[in-house]
Amino acid sequence: MTREKSPKSDLEQLAISSMEKLRLNTYPGRGIVMGFNKQGDQAIQIYWVMGRSENSRNRILVQEGNVVKTKPFDASKVKDPTLIIYTAMKEVRGGHLVSNGDQTDSIAQIIEKGGTFGEGLRERTYEPDAPNFTPRITGEYSSESESPFFILSIIRKDPFSDRPIHNLQLYKPESGTGKCIHTYEGDGNPLPSFKLDPYLVTLEGSIDQIAQTFWDLLNAENRVALAVKGVDIRTGKVDFKIINQLGNK
Repeated sequence: MTREKSPKSDLEQLAISSMEKLRLNTYPGRGIVMGFNKQGDQAIQIYWVMGRSENSRNRILVQEGNVVKTKPFDASKVKDPTLIIYTAMKEVRGGHLVSNGDQTDSIAQIIEKGGTFGEGLRERTYEPDAPNFTPRITGEYSSESESPFFILSIIRKDPFSDRPIHNLQLYKPESGTGKCIHTYEGDGNPLPSFKLDPYLVTLEGSIDQIAQTFWDLLNAENRVALAVKGVDIRTGKVDFKIINQLGNK
């Protein structure tokens, strides 16, 4: 007797559709995903790096304790470390930070002094890399409260002025899903900034399986590195999986 598969929910269909759009995007840039695994017992953070230039592609992600950083694969080829070498993932006072730049460390410093994630971003702006003006994307998973939650932030340039536009979303997704944000809507010259709301994706399997799923979604020519961090909701134990295009060093 053949067992029929139960129809996918509207939520699952939406997430699958969004992931297909990500697969077809040749250059989403740097990206963040945060949510819960299918079992609902682990908070998941994903960070990926992409690059078009030799300087951008000459990078790997490395884990040092509970910190993940970008580092050059070949230090002799580094032309300008500004904006490409930074702490990508860090834990501070029960807050698990992830970002595409040096705001990871500056936010951590504010939180260490008793401040908040939002306060750490208040004076920050988009990256000074004209003509792209790359958005700063940042996330936090907070395990300190009785009800864990996620925050995603994007700071991009106002199209009519030099002012930064801050968008921040606090959410708690269903198990097996997360929300995704990245720096660009696609390839271009200049690169078009991501202007959409964080969108739904699926998070199924172990952190190794989740890492492989998203690595396979990213454009093979432009992907550089990807890290997945899993935080046990009950114990706070942290696990990592890192994939580097240039191999681990």
